[in-house]
Amino acid sequence: MPEKNTQTNDEFQALLEQDSFTPPKVGDIVTGTVLSASNAEVKLDIGGIMVGIVRGRELYREAPEYANLKTGDTIEATVIDTENESGELELSFSYAGHQKAWAALSDALENKKIIAVKIKEANKGGLVVIYGQIVGFLPVSQLSPDNYPRVSGGDKSKILEKLKSFVGTDMEAKVMDLNEKEEKFIVSEKMAWSEKQRDVISQYKPGTVVVGTITAVTSFGVFISFGEGLEGLIHISELAWQRIENPADHYKVGDILKAEIINIDGAKIFLSAKKLLKDPWTEVAEHYHLNDKVSGEILKINPFGLFVKLDDDIHALAHVSNLNLKAGQKLEDLFSIGKAYDFYIISMEPREHRMGLGMAPGREASGKAEKAAVAKAEEQSADAVSTDEKPAEPKAEKAKEKKEKSEKVKEKSKKSSAKSAELKA
Repeated sequence: MPEKNTQTNDEFQALLEQDSFTPPKVGDIVTGTVLSASNAEVKLDIGGIMVGIVRGRELYREAPEYANLKTGDTIEATVIDTENESGELELSFSYAGHQKAWAALSDALENKKIIAVKIKEANKGGLVVIYGQIVGFLPVSQLSPDNYPRVSGGDKSKILEKLKSFVGTDMEAKVMDLNEKEEKFIVSEKMAWSEKQRDVISQYKPGTVVVGTITAVTSFGVFISFGEGLEGLIHISELAWQRIENPADHYKVGDILKAEIINIDGAKIFLSAKKLLKDPWTEVAEHYHLNDKVSGEILKINPFGLFVKLDDDIHALAHVSNLNLKAGQKLEDLFSIGKAYDFYIISMEPREHRMGLGMAPGREASGKAEKAAVAKAEEQSADAVSTDEKPAEPKAEKAKEKKEKSEKVKEKSKKSSAKSAELKA
């Protein structure tokens, strides 16, 4: 009997050597053929030499390759024990799936691939996502334009409500950051969306006129949808030539708007509706003149002055220094929003879309200090509106403005030189 056992062991050893089979170690990933599969356990044939078993919490069925296994399927598993109580390999789908998920995430980050993540839960900062069994995060700022929660007034409870509507759904995203040591990763749906839209966006350029439907109205402008799933922003400053305090007073979701593309920055498209409208300031000199007495309705009261509506298109600024306030008086004591008052036009700069008003005639804002005060007041008013989404001024327009200023300086210099020459003569 001992001789027979010795012979069997020798034959087994010879078989191992012949097939160059190396017994697996803990942590190794092995490939096996499914011998049997149930909800309780899965048995695998490892190279026709060993049998492995996956059971209990090591059964991992969330990934497609581990769900609905049947006899004959080939699958990978990780060795967690080289021999259990039955002399079989103790295996894990869970650990193998975890390793494969990290490998896939690393590959996606390195090669900028798009992956699908499942939304597990939502919080005020964004969405908790899961890839395999690895938990990650998708910040709200990294949602695509289609899913970004544009809520009027920035109501946090409404934003959270919108984010919660994504729980249980899948999203395509790109990996932004990966930390295997801390088992954390961050993804961006916006980056994946941008890549998919790149070819479509490339068909458009600044100057293209589009017609779209308003999809959202915010404090800083309106978003319109056009073309093949594209979306662009018309900033509040590009909606109309006249001053608009609140876009919601003039526009609503579903309205149709025509606009011109003025800038494309990656996946961001900026548009202008006012560029397609006639600029009322080109004819302002036909209707208004310096020192004219005019009646205007108060639109807004600021610490630096009054914004006054002269007609539907022309709005002017009455700076506090030109309103004859006495010591201790406040603008609110003398003026009320919605009421009309008489003013005098003391400055006009149609090219800059500016008009200055005062309570007395003959005070044209020709001095540098007063002009600077008016300009600063208008800038402060513009800053009061959110400019997070405002497009950068196109380089061509900046260059044109710089050239015009340079020509003005040269012309002024020539006139000064000519006058000096006359005096000398």
